[in-house]
Amino acid sequence: MIDTHSHIYSDDFDADRHEVIFRAQEFGVKHIILPNCDSSTLPQMLSLEKEYPGYCHAAIGLHPTSVKADYREELALIKHELERREYLAIGEIGIDLYWDKTLLTEQTMVFKQQIEWALEYQLPVIIHVRDSFRESMEALAPFKDKGLTGVFHSFTGTLEEAQEIIAFGGFKLGINGIVTFKNSGLAAVVEKIDLKHILLETDSPYLTPAPHRGKRNESAYVALVCEKLAAIYNLPVAEIDKKTTENAFEIFTKLK
Repeated sequence: MIDTHSHIYSDDFDADRHEVIFRAQEFGVKHIILPNCDSSTLPQMLSLEKEYPGYCHAAIGLHPTSVKADYREELALIKHELERREYLAIGEIGIDLYWDKTLLTEQTMVFKQQIEWALEYQLPVIIHVRDSFRESMEALAPFKDKGLTGVFHSFTGTLEEAQEIIAFGGFKLGINGIVTFKNSGLAAVVEKIDLKHILLETDSPYLTPAPHRGKRNESAYVALVCEKLAAIYNLPVAEIDKKTTENAFEIFTKLK
């Protein structure tokens, strides 16, 4: 299995980060992808990648909720990092209108700039969409058929939205612990989506799957997402593991 989205570099794991990674390995997680948030998270993320080379893989990006008055300086840092070294992907990027709608214009501009860099550096994008599906698709529209690839992280949309993403081309859907929540309705949507479009993720330390909901999430729990998908698709867990791993390699080509 590959946890395609995990923030285990965050302070939530300072007390037992090594044990968390050991448990992930014990549960069969072969790679953990670390999306960045902003300049404040970059040192911790790069330190973790350095400590576990070939296992933890850093992405670089400015998270939409980190788009503030200093977004130009934050973008300049990302450009510097892209020039300085190789990253697995550009992310976590996107539009988030859940907390604050006043910076939609700035969020959209930052999103588009980072998509342009993804194309320039031939990297996939990790897209965060929250209360912003239509705005996100409108921002993506100019980049259709340009070779853009990536994942819509933490997909919780409708079947129609899933089909729209798939029709855009080049994208997979990141499925995490939300699919195990009884009232999310996500399982009923996922069962109608071909497995070839699905990636596993946790979004640790958030969105912990049942039966651990309400506690800190960790990468080992991607196994619970895998088990839930096996039940949804009526397939062996090993088959879900194999196919979603192939899907992750298809998007994150530098993992190979």
